[in-house]
Amino acid sequence: MPVLSSLKISIVTPSFNQGIFIEEAIKSVLSQGYSDLEHIIVDNCSTDTTASVLARYPHLKVICEPDQGQSDALNKGFKAATGDIVGWLNADDKYLPGCFGKVSLAFNEYGEADVVYGDYRLVDLKGRLIRLRKELAFDMFMLKYLHILYIPSTTTFFKRRVFDDGNFLDIGYHYAMDYDLFLRLALRGYRFQHITEMLADFRWHTDAKSQKQSGRQKEEMERALLEHDRFLRGLPGSLRASFRYCFMVIARVERSLLKLVHGAYWA
Repeated sequence: MPVLSSLKISIVTPSFNQGIFIEEAIKSVLSQGYSDLEHIIVDNCSTDTTASVLARYPHLKVICEPDQGQSDALNKGFKAATGDIVGWLNADDKYLPGCFGKVSLAFNEYGEADVVYGDYRLVDLKGRLIRLRKELAFDMFMLKYLHILYIPSTTTFFKRRVFDDGNFLDIGYHYAMDYDLFLRLALRGYRFQHITEMLADFRWHTDAKSQKQSGRQKEEMERALLEHDRFLRGLPGSLRASFRYCFMVIARVERSLLKLVHGAYWA
């Protein structure tokens, strides 16, 4: 039975040779039974089975053209989206049943929220559960200095006005584009709201960008932090490294203590 809501949801999925996974992502959107949604696939002219998979789902809005990477592809989708709420689903991830209903209720309940994010399951290549990942309420200090992005893009949904205001991914980032965007949004006063709901499966496998290029991802996170943090940027190099390390330790201790208090540490 369709889930009725006054909020239209758009899902944007960037794709390049993800034919082995993308059908699961598409089905996870369809199976929500949500009454008002669109699913936009932005495909960089894949040469695998992606085209034949997409052809089986005529409801999809497909943009198939060369792009300058994942950030560029996502921006194309965000600009094409017509929903009140916009979600970012990578082709190798998938939503859990009831996700859209929970997200719609959250935006209705927290009217001031511009970004809603939830918890997720870490799964392996075949979709088998590795562990649950419960996150915490938004914290600017942790976002800046933890050196680990604790807001999962797979469970993140944006209010339409975020993109209407001209906030898009920086295509100069290929591995930490989500961190850079979240940091910019937070510094510009957009409000983040965490909900304690399992919303999606994040697939952990050896071919994932976050696995293969973890070093590059950390480098890009540092670049984004220095670009947006005036305090650190204004320090001499030697002193900056010391402050950066101290802030990271404090942020990690804070996160560990909060996870213990909220029963989320071992999840």
